[in-house]
Amino acid sequence: MELVKKQIHMNRWKGNVTTQVTLDDDFIVPDTMDDMAQVLLDSGEVQIESVKNQGERVLVKGKLEFSVLYRRAEGGLQTLGGAIPFEEAINVPGLEEHDDVSLSTDLEDLSTGMVNSRKLGVKAIVTLEIRVESLCEADAAAAIAEDGPQADESSGIFQQRQIITLADIAARRKDTYRIKEQMSLPGNKLNIGQMLWKEMRLGSASVRPGDGRMKLEGTLEVFVIYSGEGDEAPVQWWEETIPFAGEVELAQAEEEMIPMVKIRLAHKDVEARPDYDGEMRDLDVDAVLDLDMKLYEEQQVELLSDVYSMDQELIPITKEACFEQILMKNSCKCRAGEKFSLEQAERILQICHSDGIVKIDEIAAGDNQLIVDGAVEVTLLYLTSDDSAPIQSAVRAVPFHCTAEVPGIQKDSVYQVIPSLEQLTAAMMGGDSVEIRASVALDILVMQPVCETVITEVEEQPLDLKKLQEMPGIVGYIVQPGDSLWKIAKKFHTTVESIMAMNDLADDLIHPGTRLILVKEVAQG
Repeated sequence: MELVKKQIHMNRWKGNVTTQVTLDDDFIVPDTMDDMAQVLLDSGEVQIESVKNQGERVLVKGKLEFSVLYRRAEGGLQTLGGAIPFEEAINVPGLEEHDDVSLSTDLEDLSTGMVNSRKLGVKAIVTLEIRVESLCEADAAAAIAEDGPQADESSGIFQQRQIITLADIAARRKDTYRIKEQMSLPGNKLNIGQMLWKEMRLGSASVRPGDGRMKLEGTLEVFVIYSGEGDEAPVQWWEETIPFAGEVELAQAEEEMIPMVKIRLAHKDVEARPDYDGEMRDLDVDAVLDLDMKLYEEQQVELLSDVYSMDQELIPITKEACFEQILMKNSCKCRAGEKFSLEQAERILQICHSDGIVKIDEIAAGDNQLIVDGAVEVTLLYLTSDDSAPIQSAVRAVPFHCTAEVPGIQKDSVYQVIPSLEQLTAAMMGGDSVEIRASVALDILVMQPVCETVITEVEEQPLDLKKLQEMPGIVGYIVQPGDSLWKIAKKFHTTVESIMAMNDLADDLIHPGTRLILVKEVAQG
């Protein structure tokens, strides 16, 4: 007996392993730089250099790149930077060679402080999360090649089919997208003498599939601090929002596919250069986005679920096929806000800049919903009336709570949540009080693991004539819970069509307690 087979792509989330790396190091201020009096700002970025599978463990190599802006002992600002390398072997039980491994990193905590005026202490906690997916394929019977969609009178073979809905990874690719822009200072800003501090943050961003490509759009938030030209020029700052839009080629992409894309700002640089008049008023912005792209496609696959014959025993050979179904793909937005007292001894004159990072504390599956709790860690830079230290900074955490409706979510459901900060404002409310408002977007994909029994082969054996002869030719039957016309017909050696005709049934729906007349059918040799 020849079977028509279909190939099922099985994408199964096997689990994740999370570990934390603690970094602690001291850095000496170079002889070419001035003594430190106060650390004002710090920033850090985790750079991964390699991820290698080694049996049941993953070896991760990387480094933490950091920068600090400090106030010099004799006044003015200066920037010090460095890197702390790390190497971590993460045990991943059950990891196999063909498994797909992805790594995500999070800088949980960065603490910088003066050991003394010539030494900087840097402490950090880096979270590494390994996610493992099993990507494999299985052949399953879709039909018997010699048979029609229901039954063939000459062969006496009857087939039952089932439709399986599964989420197939249609495309997976890592790529980069480069943004190069030129900005000019507004007329009310002084020329650039020396760049002291530069920040770049990915604002609102989206990636959606088109035919053969991925479409990107979003914004970059750029902030710089610089000293003006001339010995007596005051410290200046400027921030600008840069919109971007573009495309990345991806041959397998189709517009109706479901995207799940992680975007990371892998490289960021802002350099001052002279304008057409030779004055230092132009800024070159160079950014590189790392794109970890997955495209899912929902497929409905019709497979053979059972088979029997009037003139031979057909024994289905089965196996278990495990895959995932998409429960929900959506974006959830929530707002967060809080008022803080900066408790500054000197009067606060102005907030210069605010920057934020979204940190997720807990994700839990509830009753038909996914609950996400976290906080936006906000860094404020502000001016005070203290002439000796006019620029100060503060860090505050603004909590948020988001609930996404996910009908059918279960304890074993698998979810991916990618957070982003869409909007952040900080406003003085009088005295030393500041109100912070933020808008957080969560890109959420929820999958449900499902295992189904599929037929891989059908074994043919001669009909048990003794058993057939002992079966009554006509029998009354009361439908039991879990029965279907197919099960009854197979058990009593008849057909669904015969049962419906004999009992004047308009359709194949039956209920427990229904009385049926069943007539055994025998193939004519």
